[in-house]
Amino acid sequence: MARKLKSDKLLFLATLLLVGASVVMVYSASAALAMANYQQPPYYFLFKQMTWVVLGVSLLWVALRVDYRLLRQPVVIWTGLGVSIAALVVVFFGPPINGTRRWFAIGGIGVQPSELAKVAIIIYTASVLERRMDTINRVTHALVPIAVTTGVICSLILLEPDFGTAFTVLVIVGIMVFAAGLSYRYVFGLILAGVPILYGVLASAPYRVRRLLAFLDPEADPLGAGYQVLQSQMAVATGGLFGQGLMAGVQKLFYLPFPHTDFIYAVIAEETGLLGASVILLCFGMIIWRGLRITVSAPDRFGSFLALGFTMMIAIQALVNISVVLGLVPTKGIPLPFVSSGGSSLLVSLLAMGILLNVSQHASYDA
Repeated sequence: MARKLKSDKLLFLATLLLVGASVVMVYSASAALAMANYQQPPYYFLFKQMTWVVLGVSLLWVALRVDYRLLRQPVVIWTGLGVSIAALVVVFFGPPINGTRRWFAIGGIGVQPSELAKVAIIIYTASVLERRMDTINRVTHALVPIAVTTGVICSLILLEPDFGTAFTVLVIVGIMVFAAGLSYRYVFGLILAGVPILYGVLASAPYRVRRLLAFLDPEADPLGAGYQVLQSQMAVATGGLFGQGLMAGVQKLFYLPFPHTDFIYAVIAEETGLLGASVILLCFGMIIWRGLRITVSAPDRFGSFLALGFTMMIAIQALVNISVVLGLVPTKGIPLPFVSSGGSSLLVSLLAMGILLNVSQHASYDA
């Protein structure tokens, strides 16, 4: 008798809790901003976020119902890569937004192609590693195809410019390849070769240098480069144990930049305190734990690498975003998965969870 397919309930619950927190906190963080800066009703961003939530949950449901093994089909892989690369090129023909070209509009809806590129490169890397894992240390056979494809995508993202997303993609692919059994000598060699490249990328843009210096000493420029991190830390510090109460935060009122997107975790900490901020951390911890559990229990290599890639995608973005809010790493414009306002990130994160839940249905453990 065939085994009844069951998805990982804890993974699904943690995802729903984060999405629910998003709806509440986006409204709290953006109500005043919508009225003052956009001349819109206070629920302007709330309605937009709820629309994306409905679309994202629908996408999750579809991914949950479609067997993940269909993703290994060449037509899916190459279509995904082709569309992603084409979209990354299209953004350069649009007008800059806040000094960058990361979005383009379709029917008045903003699309961030770098988010789609993360999904495409994870699926591609998983498919290559499934077939060539046993020869992973034969550079030309396994590593070169992955390195070239990842290099093209990361280069296009860097040109937008979006160093944070490019770095995230590189780390995700690196972890997947390392998990496939890549020799330590290649790992150390790649790290040594990457140091001067990383230095060159950072030094080539003056604003990146300012961010780095502000990270080292934000109080040296409290109204300039250090402003974001100081206001963020102030929001976290004033939250205390139980917070100031929903809608009662002060830093979101035109002190904290981007309170509903990049710095929404600071608003959560201020209004719900250490208790609420810890619940968010526990949800991400649950997703990472269950994702890694699915990785080791997947019925095949492709499912295992898919689960690892999407788990790392969520984990790295959450770690970087929260670390920026707490002042542990230099400021980067990476949203908090499931929680930050924004359609592209939410759709891709929920798509990733749908695929991960689909893999869990076939995993050899009781979810």
